[in-house]
Amino acid sequence: MASQRRAVVLIVARDVRHEVLVDPWGAVLVDDYVRVMERFGLEPFTDELLKALPSPNKLMRRRVVFCHRDLWVIADAIRRREPFYVLTGIMPSALKIHLGTRMVIENFRYFQEAGATEAFLLVADVEAVATRGITLQEARRRALEFHIPAWLAMGIDPDRTKFYFQSENRTVLRLASCFSGRVTMAQMEAIYGEVTPGKVIAALLDAADVLYPQTRLPGAPGVIPVGIDQDPHMRLMRDIVHRTKAEFGFRPPASVYHKFTPSLDGSLKMSKSVPESCIEIPEDPGSVERKIWKALTGGRGSLAEQRAKGGQPEKCVVFELFKQHLIEDDRELDRIYEECRSGARICGECKTYATELMVELMEAFQARMEEARAIVKELEFIRE
Repeated sequence: MASQRRAVVLIVARDVRHEVLVDPWGAVLVDDYVRVMERFGLEPFTDELLKALPSPNKLMRRRVVFCHRDLWVIADAIRRREPFYVLTGIMPSALKIHLGTRMVIENFRYFQEAGATEAFLLVADVEAVATRGITLQEARRRALEFHIPAWLAMGIDPDRTKFYFQSENRTVLRLASCFSGRVTMAQMEAIYGEVTPGKVIAALLDAADVLYPQTRLPGAPGVIPVGIDQDPHMRLMRDIVHRTKAEFGFRPPASVYHKFTPSLDGSLKMSKSVPESCIEIPEDPGSVERKIWKALTGGRGSLAEQRAKGGQPEKCVVFELFKQHLIEDDRELDRIYEECRSGARICGECKTYATELMVELMEAFQARMEEARAIVKELEFIRE
C-alpha cells in the first residue's frame, strides 16, 4: 500500500540499561516505534480504526499517527454524537514553533472539528518555570504575544476553544497537589529515569491538566494528541487515575501519537539545539532554502545511477517533509514517490519544490499572525 511505502525506517535508540525509553524532556530519542508499542502496550493505528474516524487527516491516513491508546472510545463517541473533549498544551519557552508542534496542532484541530464538546488549550506556565527556568511573567508574555496567536494562525478555532494558564487554574493546581501524595519517587524514576524536583512538578501538572476537563464534563472521555516522547506523562496519568478512582472517579483519556519529524541531516528528530538541521515557524525564505538544499535525500551516487536505479524516498528527509507537512493531496504524494522510485524525478526537483512549499507555508503563517494577535486580545481565559 502507498501508506506503507511512505514509512521511514530509523535506528534504535536505547538508554544505558539497553531498555527502550521515551523521554518527554528530550534527553533520549527513540525510533524503533514497533518496539516502543510492544514495550508500553500501545495499539497500532489500523485500517479498521481509520475507517471508523470521519474524514481522517493526512497524518492519520499516512500513518504518521501510528499508534494510540483507547482511541476506539473517541471514534464511538464521534459516531454516536456523545460528549468528549480534546486537550493539549503550549510550553511558552521557545520563540518559534517546532514542526513537531505543528502536527499536534493538526491533530487537535481534527478532533475539534470532529465534534469535541469542549477543546482545551492550556499554557503550561508553571511547568515552564519548573523545567525551563523562565519567570511566570515572561511565560505569559511569550504565550500572549506569540504562541497563542501562532496556534490560531495554524487553524485552531478560538470560538470553540477554552484557554487557561496553569498558574490561574486553581483546580489544576489542587489536583496536582492531591496527586503528589499518590506517587512515589521510585515510580517516577521507573517511568522517567533520572528526575529533578522541577520534572516531578511538571509531570504532576501534566496529569492534572489532562484530567481537569472531567471536572467540567464528568464521565466524558477525552483524547490527548501528542508525540511519542510524551507517552511517559500518559502512563503516569493512567496510574494516577487508578490510584485516585475512589476519590475522583476519573477515567483515563485516550491518547494518539505521531512520529517525529526527522532532522534535515537524517538523524532521528529535528532539534532546536542544532539550528541548521531544524526548520521552525516562522523562518525566513533564505534560511529555508539553504537548509532544504543541504538536507539528506535518498538519491544515488550520480545522476546516471539515479536515472537507472531510481531514488530511495524511504530514506529521504525531503520526502518526509512532503508527507508530514507540505502536501495535502495523497495522489500527488504517491506520484512523487513513484517518479522518484522510477528515476524520472531527481533530488534537485524535490528540493526546489519543497522550498517553494515551505516558503508558502511561512508566508501564509505570517499573513495570519496579525489577525490572530488581534483575536488574542479578545479571548477569555478560565480562572478558577
